Amino acid sequence: MTDDPQKPGEPTARTKSRLVPILAGAALVIAALGAVLYGMGKPDSKEAAADAAKCAPEKDLTARLKPLVHGEVAALNLNSAPKSLPDLTFNGPDGAKTSLAAFKGRLVLLNLWATWCVPCRQEMPSLDRLEASLGSDDFEVVAVNMDTSRLDKAKSFFGEIGVEKLGFYADPKADVFQVLKQKGGIMGLPTTILVGKDGCEIGTMAGPAKWDSPEAAALITAAQHS
Repeated sequence: MTDDPQKPGEPTARTKSRLVPILAGAALVIAALGAVLYGMGKPDSKEAAADAAKCAPEKDLTARLKPLVHGEVAALNLNSAPKSLPDLTFNGPDGAKTSLAAFKGRLVLLNLWATWCVPCRQEMPSLDRLEASLGSDDFEVVAVNMDTSRLDKAKSFFGEIGVEKLGFYADPKADVFQVLKQKGGIMGLPTTILVGKDGCEIGTMAGPAKWDSPEAAALITAAQHS
């Protein structure tokens, strides 16, 4: 009887014995790495739970708003689970620093725009009319300009189109855009975010809309009186 010949490339018994401790060590490293990653994920889980608790009231609101997302505001993407926004900072109408937290207790339509963005320019008059008709202590359109050069051009644009009610908010470094982009919330301009009274993101729209339309008014009114 002949011994079964070793197939080409097949490891010898001695090689196999050497591989055992190496593979075992690799398994231990992978297990340890998994434990570290699991441990690192725990704070995120707690943070997510706290976020969900904070924004829980907005979840019912999104359900009530869903039938109103049509027509001119059909592109508004409502969050199935509203989430907190970072405390975005920008310049207020007086030039001093302010932040999204300053609007707590009010419904906010946060609009990011720039003068080089043609759709932004086109929708700005309708945002001004929305602020004129529904702006109050409970609701404000906060249009934040993202121009990073020729900063006087944006203010001049407001004068050119006859803006009367919108406050001039600006972020000359476009930090707000970058923060939201990193969080995966936005891709370009214009972007409009409906922010609840507790600072939670209710929904986001990429692109322009006619914000003085009956559909927009019905949506904002329903959210305002929730």
